[in-house]
Amino acid sequence: MLWIKSFHIVFVTSWFAGLFYLPRIFVNLAMVPAGSEAERDRLLLMARKLYRFMTPLAVLALALGLWLWLGYGITGGWMHAKLGLTALLVVYHLWCGRLLARFAQGLNRRGHVYYRWMNELPVLVLVLVVVLVVVKPF
Repeated sequence: MLWIKSFHIVFVTSWFAGLFYLPRIFVNLAMVPAGSEAERDRLLLMARKLYRFMTPLAVLALALGLWLWLGYGITGGWMHAKLGLTALLVVYHLWCGRLLARFAQGLNRRGHVYYRWMNELPVLVLVLVVVLVVVKPF
């Protein structure tokens, strides 16, 4: 089970790297001046590749987390809270995919400040998850 736990941590960390960076690309996309098609296309290419890369990482992180949960039979209020935050991260991931599609279609209506704030959400969730797993406050 320590191998499973090790790879779970690796895939979660890698997934979070994508969750942190993709909204940064959105910030840059929102700041592209009108008529800068080459810059927009380059950023969209980067965002698409990142999203396609981070999605399997998310699946592997979730699968290994499920394996650990079922293998150890972990229960408690902290685990329910962690699972709720994990579900929130999955929704955030899917939301990022939807925002990427809107950028690709030229339908973005938000400014760069919105995406800067959006970028902070996974940081807060990461802090909460780490505290829940390490401290197990309830």
